[in-house]
Formats: sequence, C-alpha cells, structure tokens
Amino acid sequence: MERLRAVMARLRAPDGCPWDREQDFSSIAPFTIEEAYEVDEAIRLGDRQALKDELGDLLFQVIFHARMAEEEGVFDLDDVAEGMTEKLIRRHPHVFGDGHYDSEEAQTAGWEAIKAAERAEKGEHSALDDVPLALPALARATKLGKRASRVGFDWPDRSGPLDKVREELDELQEAMDEDQGRARLEAELGDLLFAVTNVARHLKLDPEKALRQCNAKFERRFRAVESGLKAEGRNTAGASLADMDALWDAAKLKETGND
Repeated sequence: MERLRAVMARLRAPDGCPWDREQDFSSIAPFTIEEAYEVDEAIRLGDRQALKDELGDLLFQVIFHARMAEEEGVFDLDDVAEGMTEKLIRRHPHVFGDGHYDSEEAQTAGWEAIKAAERAEKGEHSALDDVPLALPALARATKLGKRASRVGFDWPDRSGPLDKVREELDELQEAMDEDQGRARLEAELGDLLFAVTNVARHLKLDPEKALRQCNAKFERRFRAVESGLKAEGRNTAGASLADMDALWDAAKLKETGND
C-alpha cells in the first residue's frame, strides 16, 4: 500500500504525468463508477483473476481521490481508513461491544437507529437524507423504498405493491388513451417503474440483477434471430415482423422450452 501511495504521489508531482496532474475529483468520478461496474462484472462472470485486477483498479481510484484531498490538506488515505474502521465498529456493537440482537429484524432496527444518530449529528433528519442523488435511477428507487420500509412506511405483504403496479399500469393506459402529453406519460411511466421496484423488494430480489438477466436474454435471442436470417441469406432489413417473431419463438423454445 505504501508503494502504491508513493507511485500515486509521483504521478501527481510537478514533474509527474501531465494527465494525472490535471485531474480533479469531478473528472475522476466517472472512472470510479466505471471501475465499480467492472468489479461487478468480474464477480458475475466468476472470474477471480479479473476480480483481483478490477479490485486493484478500483483501489487506485480510492488512492487517487485520497491523494488529491491530501494535496488540499483536507484528509489523506489514513484518515479514510480510520473513518471506515470507526464506522464499522460503531455499527456492529454486537460484535465489537456488549450489544446483542435476538433476530435479524432487531439487528436491522439497531442498524437504522445507529445510522439515524449519525445523520442527526450531521444535521440530517430524514431517513432518506443520505441516499445519493448520483445513483442510477433504478438503484436509487430501490434504496428509497428500503429506507422508507425500515421506518414502517410500507405495505404489510407483497399483495400491496402488486396492486400498486396494476394501479399505475391502469393510470399509464389512461394517459395514453387520453393523449395527455409527454410530461404526463413520463410521470406515469416513472410511477410504474417505481412500483415495480417495490415488488422486487418484497420478493427480496434485486431489480437491477433481474433486468440485467432480461437484457442478456433479449440480446441472446435477438442475435439468434439475426443468425437465423443470415443462414437464410437475409437480414433484418429484408424480413417481416412475422419472420422475426418465428425465429424468436424458435430461439426461446431451444433455450428453455418456454419463457
């Protein structure tokens, strides 16, 4: 770690790398997000060597941000590590202290109480205060729903969010039927998507993961449609929707026998 920190300092030195020297927190932030996604991809692929490499890339992002903060005299990597250590100890009194939880629900309630106290110290008072605005919309919707649920604002069972999906779908259909304009349609579509994340939460499923799997399935089957047309000496430009639907159904049947 010390060698890595020394390399980062050298890159940022006056006679270091021009590209590294001209970066700031805002310019590096997109790379930090990208590296986090690449860590996720390596995990999903089960590639441990790639995971090691991607974790290194992500660690470099932490080192980069910490170095820039150190140059400003705000904090350094040691401060980052110390802050994280103290947070972990504070949030796990049942491991590092004399706390005790009788159930997973009690532990969740305790966790929320500790985080609420932390938010209050920072002048934040809502359960939603520290849900990052920069999160992808699907992930943020899921997190907002979880936060609200933890303080009791939720349906008692999965039938509630399912009914809400049906309600929002009807409202979207109504907006479409009445041709109420783009803004209303966008609002109703947003309501529907948010309602779907609540269904996922009640099913204890990750909607992001579910959608990624659906994307992969769609891509796989559409490529099969293209391959089928190519085998016939055609392409999508020269095929009818019925032709492509037939090839899609064949690809679906070949995969699972159903959908």
